[in-house]
Amino acid sequence: MVVRGIRGAITVKEDKATEIFEATAEVLKEIIKQNELNLQDIASIIFTTTADIKSAFPAEAARSMGLHLVPLLCSQEIEVQGSIPLCIRILFHVNTNRRQEEICHVFLRDAARLREDLKKVNVVE
Repeated sequence: MVVRGIRGAITVKEDKATEIFEATAEVLKEIIKQNELNLQDIASIIFTTTADIKSAFPAEAARSMGLHLVPLLCSQEIEVQGSIPLCIRILFHVNTNRRQEEICHVFLRDAARLREDLKKVNVVE
């Protein structure tokens, strides 16, 4: 078994705690589903948000999903001119037997345009 990274991201329409929690839960569930993850295999999750997200920590959504034993960290994404606003980015570290090319990265809503080279799931609202 090796440690692999799984990327994901999603956008919200407004900086509201309920929207941040719902969007974060949506992308987390999709990453877990697409990669057939056992919660015990999740080593850690790092969340970053753009500077315009200030109402809630995305990690709270993860804890409410039963990931309270997984180390979680939130940070602010660097500000780059022209970057996607109201965006939550995620990096999972997981213990897995999957090869890198078998990992499914999940980018939803406006975040689907972030990493065209990585995404396998592209659901845009």
